[in-house]
Amino acid sequence: MSGLAVLTRWAIFSSFLTIVSLAVSGIFQPADAADAAEIEFRVNRSLDQFRQEIQGSEALLKKAKAVLVLPKVYKAGFGLGGEYGEGALRVHGKTADYYNMIAASWGFQLGAQKKTVLLLFMTDDAFSKFRTSDGWKAGVDASVALIKVGAEGSLDTQNINNPVVGFVIGQKGLMYDLSLEGAKFSKIKK
Repeated sequence: MSGLAVLTRWAIFSSFLTIVSLAVSGIFQPADAADAAEIEFRVNRSLDQFRQEIQGSEALLKKAKAVLVLPKVYKAGFGLGGEYGEGALRVHGKTADYYNMIAASWGFQLGAQKKTVLLLFMTDDAFSKFRTSDGWKAGVDASVALIKVGAEGSLDTQNINNPVVGFVIGQKGLMYDLSLEGAKFSKIKK
């Protein structure tokens, strides 16, 4: 391979690394960044979908101290990847604050996807730690138990004892083979 071809490939790779780094650091905001009204609309729609698709979800939402809903989390990668999404923290059904989620990953990955992430804070202690942190990281500040749903699409809410539980919903429904490890959640102004 010629020196020019190697240099061109390195320039493309370096540009990609720069974009991913800026996205992860929060400097580069996606074009899809929404205003408060758009986030509220998307959060309401996501919660409605969650209630419709998962039996027992309403009882779980009532039991939770708060729920963070990120209706549109985008993930893209080509070897290195990044994720970004914005949403609202609901306490007793009302929006308390807005948050974003940023994550980086590496390994074999190619393509893009969109998903919805819901985090339910089941204890006062877990919720307090989330609210008082300056950039809460899943797996570092608290572990997030991703919940699997039974064959009939129902939850056994009696057996959910984790302080923070999470749900990831893709375009084809609930996804539970994913991880939120290392995702950083930070308060944003809208």
